[in-house]
Amino acid sequence: MKQTLQKQTHIVKGSLSDVAKSTNTSLAESFLSADVIVLVDTSSSMENRDAPGGLSRYDAACKELATLQAAIPGKVAVISFSTSTVFCPNGQPFNLGGGTDLEEALKFAKVADVPDMRFIVISDGQPNSEDDTLKIARTYTNKIDTIFCGDEDDQRGRCFLERLAKISGGQAVTSDRVSQLSNKVQLLLTA
Repeated sequence: MKQTLQKQTHIVKGSLSDVAKSTNTSLAESFLSADVIVLVDTSSSMENRDAPGGLSRYDAACKELATLQAAIPGKVAVISFSTSTVFCPNGQPFNLGGGTDLEEALKFAKVADVPDMRFIVISDGQPNSEDDTLKIARTYTNKIDTIFCGDEDDQRGRCFLERLAKISGGQAVTSDRVSQLSNKVQLLLTA
């Protein structure tokens, strides 16, 4: 069952909302301390259950993002995207289903393209429009790193994410069936 925007109330430990609440600051102040924007693909294909333990890619991504946020509290801003794009200050991407409008997600996140911000796209690499997505990526002043988390045999998705990273000067990595996202993101942040 898909989460609705009104029903999601769980706050991930270390998320921007958690840090704002624990430090008695506003969410906006909490956001100012973020070092990385993670854009998580929550399209229908992320429901494929090829992650370890029979989890969906989405569930595995949520689990790994929770581990990451606990490790570096207040440093990760989460955005989920599919047919629509949603900022997720509580740290858990909304399971939106639908298409993969990465172009709109990058337009949405562009406001945070300020000096020293990192961007990481976690996806299976099949956006609605590859050309339009790459066009908006070229306008970024910061690097966009990508993490492929899809079918190992999907060369098209992997290649697209490699091109996206290359266009912005970022790095492209593959997460072994989504089970190592936290480690991959931490690796990108220290590179």
